[in-house]
Amino acid sequence: MALLMEKGAEPQTERELADLDAISALKESAAIELKEEGNKYVKMGKKHYQQAINCYTRAINQKALTDTETSILHSNRAHVNLLLGNYGRALSDSEEAIKLSPTNIKAYYRAAKASLSVNKLVEAKAFSEKGLDQDPDNEELKKLKKQIDSQISELQQREAQVSKALKTAKDIMSAIEDRGIKIGKATFQELTGLKKPILDNDHMLHWPVLLLYAEVMSSDFIEDFCETDMFSAHLDLISFLTHIYDQKITKIRKKK
Repeated sequence: MALLMEKGAEPQTERELADLDAISALKESAAIELKEEGNKYVKMGKKHYQQAINCYTRAINQKALTDTETSILHSNRAHVNLLLGNYGRALSDSEEAIKLSPTNIKAYYRAAKASLSVNKLVEAKAFSEKGLDQDPDNEELKKLKKQIDSQISELQQREAQVSKALKTAKDIMSAIEDRGIKIGKATFQELTGLKKPILDNDHMLHWPVLLLYAEVMSSDFIEDFCETDMFSAHLDLISFLTHIYDQKITKIRKKK
């Protein structure tokens, strides 16, 4: 019998060929039944997802179905792993499904979905585009691709903002070093907040400046003090504004 043949040996007799055909038919039938059983478990809900995975795995291990049918098994298992949050396994199964059947649209969708879930945006975009090449009118894939494109755009914007902030910081530090200015430890932040020096388009430094009047236990804060400004100009403005403020307070008190 074929069951007793040595490993690697070719069937020689009609009986051996018939035995092999019978075994193949049994394995194919078992694989189909396991696939259907797995589908039933998926419909039964989350508590049965692991049983569904086991069924699909056993069906795959039969190695009795065509590449197209086996691709569906991998895609189905990927679907369940997506539902369980096992994104790495889902991606692996989806990729295998695509290798076995490059026209498996669901496999492309699930590969894109799994890639997106683990922030592999470039791969997710590629899978969605390849899927749409196969089926340009697939609404689920189009919707997913739009979501992927949106996340890629947001990521690029964040990266651009970070890059700009880093460049600005480097330019400011370079300007400070060029002027031979030494920066000490930040103090009085409770009065100044998080204001920092800036560099304008003319390459001029602007500083936040805190004026402390120890005699009267008071202070003034100048948010934007250009390096070319004179203290006298700011002090004159402070004096003028203080005078206006005092006049208003006096009027209010008189009305009372």
